[in-house]
Amino acid sequence: MKIRDVMTRDVQTVTPDQTAQEAAAFMLREDAGSMPVSDGGKLIGMITDRDIAVRGVARGYGPETQVRELMTDNVVCARIDDDVEEVAMRMSEAQVRRLPVLDENEQLCGIVSLGDLSRETNDESAHHALEGVSAEGDQHSQG
Repeated sequence: MKIRDVMTRDVQTVTPDQTAQEAAAFMLREDAGSMPVSDGGKLIGMITDRDIAVRGVARGYGPETQVRELMTDNVVCARIDDDVEEVAMRMSEAQVRRLPVLDENEQLCGIVSLGDLSRETNDESAHHALEGVSAEGDQHSQG
């Protein structure tokens, strides 16, 4: 099964010029812990509630701080034609719960979560990814 078959296509994003407060308000409304940061449809980072709290508040940044100051760049991604098992392994290794999905033109076209994998697959992909995400290891910041 391919990621295109299980991903969420309606992806909300923030721009790098938006504020941390705007990103946090969106996360609160949508009950989401992370969201992609895009510029003209191109994925340039991810921002998480942890980025806002740890990189932002703990370092003295205010709510008007631009997302670009707090986001994680060099994001681990999935490709629209990747196999579900391959993406689950990538999520496990990166210890993340969500991956943005890029199309053949490098444009953001979706997001895949552990929930998507567990709802849409009958194999051990989501279980394996969850074990990796839950394991102690390096700190992650992508959500």
